[in-house]
Amino acid sequence: MNQDNEPDQTDDPTDDHLAPLKTSIIDEDETHPALDFPALATETENRERPIDKVVFGVTATIAIIFLVWGFVGADSLSNASGDALGWTMQYLGWFFVLTASGFVIFALWLALGKYGTIPLGRDDDGPEFRTSSWIAMMFSAGMGIGLMFYGVNEPLTFFADRGAGGLAIPGTQGQTELTNPQAMDLAEQAMAQTLFHWTFHPWAIYAVVGLTIAYGVYRKGRLQLISAAFEPLLGRHANGPAGKVIDILAIFATLFGSAASLGLGALQISKGVQIVGDFGELGNAALVAIITVLTICFVISAVTGVAKGIQFLSNVNMVLALLLAVFVFVVGPTMFILNIVPSTMTEYVSQLPEMAGRTEAHGDYTATWLSYYTVFYWAWWISWTPFVGMFIARISRGRTIRQFVTGVLLVPSLVSLVWFAIFGGSAIKFQLDGTDIYGDGSPEAQLFNLLEQFPLTTAVSVLVMLLVAIFFVSGADAASVVMGSLSQGGALEPRRLPVIFWGVATGGVAAVMLLVGGTTGLDGLKKITIVAAVPFVFVMVGLCVSLVRDLSRDPLMVRRTYMREAVNDAVITGVTEYGDDFAIAVTQTEPVDSADSAGDGVAPDRPDGSTL
Repeated sequence: MNQDNEPDQTDDPTDDHLAPLKTSIIDEDETHPALDFPALATETENRERPIDKVVFGVTATIAIIFLVWGFVGADSLSNASGDALGWTMQYLGWFFVLTASGFVIFALWLALGKYGTIPLGRDDDGPEFRTSSWIAMMFSAGMGIGLMFYGVNEPLTFFADRGAGGLAIPGTQGQTELTNPQAMDLAEQAMAQTLFHWTFHPWAIYAVVGLTIAYGVYRKGRLQLISAAFEPLLGRHANGPAGKVIDILAIFATLFGSAASLGLGALQISKGVQIVGDFGELGNAALVAIITVLTICFVISAVTGVAKGIQFLSNVNMVLALLLAVFVFVVGPTMFILNIVPSTMTEYVSQLPEMAGRTEAHGDYTATWLSYYTVFYWAWWISWTPFVGMFIARISRGRTIRQFVTGVLLVPSLVSLVWFAIFGGSAIKFQLDGTDIYGDGSPEAQLFNLLEQFPLTTAVSVLVMLLVAIFFVSGADAASVVMGSLSQGGALEPRRLPVIFWGVATGGVAAVMLLVGGTTGLDGLKKITIVAAVPFVFVMVGLCVSLVRDLSRDPLMVRRTYMREAVNDAVITGVTEYGDDFAIAVTQTEPVDSADSAGDGVAPDRPDGSTL
């Protein structure tokens, strides 16, 4: 299929991020494994699905219990989550580290190997969106509260803390001042560690789930449920109790991952209000109030049907984020930013094995550091996979697996590289020159500390708070739709009730997570996110196994096996009997029984009895 001839279709999936599916292009009587395309669900079947009482009932009940526990006994929940985090880091920290890198290798293996040319759709499906639009939407998926919150904080923290977590330059720990070469080496290491957390690893995690959903929905005709992807492993049990457990875990992962993002947004808005309004220190009550106001905004948008307005604001938000980055790049240390990009990329490649292999075995300090950074990030990304995976699956119909993995890994990673080079690089440069951007180490304040060094400080700071607020509202909207869809059997347009419930629950969980952290709300966000993501990391490993089993039986793989065997035998026979003067023809033969070789893509029999 020529992927260059792309149809000019609608370029904005936000009007219906789970667009209606076509009916099957293959007649139902076509059952040959080389042409076996199950009928796709119709638009009505995908939209008019009842609420799954078990999935929604169980998850809603446990979510309410968690909220009551958090608001009534925050200290008790804090102690329990702390103990759970300690157990997780002691026994499963290595598993998070290993699987995160494993997903990168798995995604690259799929893209570069024999499965790379399999399309995410029928054989005659072209890409649903033009490449330029697809890349633009991938760019928007790569932006969010996380980049706003950590754009300055993470590289600056690694630099100011002399490479916390094992990055320090040997022989410099006791120095009060670093030489310029030492400082630049440390700056490059800090940026490389940041890229490790924000580029290929998270997007490989998203790619695994997105690829599984896209393949299942657009090529195999399945519902948009995580459990549906397990049909190759579980068979009919994927639609039974085992499948419901998987969907419940997916909802919980999304709930806590989204709540963590919303909590970060509340922290940053609170600090911005404090700085711009010249108020005193704002406590958890202010954070809960901010979350409440923004959650109400989401509920109103869901009830009154102004979702298109939110989508419009989201698109505007992308433009505003780009303008903010351009502003800092132009008025900030432009040449330093440009110079640090190539050196950071080189440092990232050289340090990748060490960063990927860092575990609790390096000591107690490293174990604590991992729980605060690397393992937290892997857990956070894993908890976001049902939401982000569905989005990138939705916009990637008709792409090949190779195109999908290449785009999903490269485009957002480049966005992160540029974003952190601009904001983190600027902060490091000011810190090098004697301006204290790091301050007391408060993550939510450091972006505003950087903006104070530029003109139009107040206006730009207000812009930042507006950006974060819209990310909050639109993020809650989209994540709640996904949870509503999972609660309603994979419905494309879930009913308002489950969507509103999960929107309110997300805001409530974000508030609880901040309260659990006490005076340091960020700690509560991190430890609960890690614990909540533990079950779903095992689900993701299962997804990888199930996807490979699916791909090995793909009609394209079956046809290739037939082709290799037929052409090889025909050429040998032709050359043996006729030399160079022979032709290959298709004829019918007697039925031939063949051994079951499903593992390499060959069906157990040939029901029509034909061969090449």
